Amino acid sequence: MLVRVEYKDLGIIDYQEAWDYQEVIFNKTIKKKLENQANASGNEDAKYNILFCEHPHVYTLGNSGEEQNLLLSGIELLAKNACFVKTNRGGDITYHGPGQIVGYPILDIEALGMGVRRYIESLEEAIIRTLKHYGIKGELLDGAAGVWIDPKIVGKARKISAIGVRTSHYVSMHGFAFNVNTDLDYFGYINPCGFTDKGATSLEKELGRKIDVEEVKTLLLKELINIFDLELL
Repeated sequence: MLVRVEYKDLGIIDYQEAWDYQEVIFNKTIKKKLENQANASGNEDAKYNILFCEHPHVYTLGNSGEEQNLLLSGIELLAKNACFVKTNRGGDITYHGPGQIVGYPILDIEALGMGVRRYIESLEEAIIRTLKHYGIKGELLDGAAGVWIDPKIVGKARKISAIGVRTSHYVSMHGFAFNVNTDLDYFGYINPCGFTDKGATSLEKELGRKIDVEEVKTLLLKELINIFDLELL
């Protein structure tokens, strides 16, 4: 089966606006899948979507998260020019902001021959392969989704990419956040993904220089296409 994907860069977009945009595509994808199943027509030459964007300062809480992991009051959020949104993705709290690539793949992971766990692992692998282009070794941390640097070194473990997805009928939405030139100070106002003893990092911090975000997007998209064996429209 040929699995085609349309890529779109939404630019800098409000979190809720991007979420609403995702939901429309997500629901259409599920509807089409169920129609195909009812008609016994399969999903031949199906078309899916990968969205990239950046968000203004926002803290988002997953459906398994704890609000106390946000360390700011409503007034303090306003002072930081940030907002707070409860979402329907998995995971705990995370931060999105300028200089961070947020990816929203809307894929039928069943059509890709995957379960949810393998899908998440594939997203992590795409980030790890992208980091390798910059000479950085990304790794996994047992019991925690996302990509880390030095996860086994006490006091040095730092997260460079967070993962949080939602699936229905094995169709995915939400996805990952990859810190490129992110203002890491904003992570200081939360317990990232519920951790109180681990930090956050970015490509900029690890390499000591500003990084071309468009270059990273190109590399990352290529890795996603390769890992999921997709045909880019």
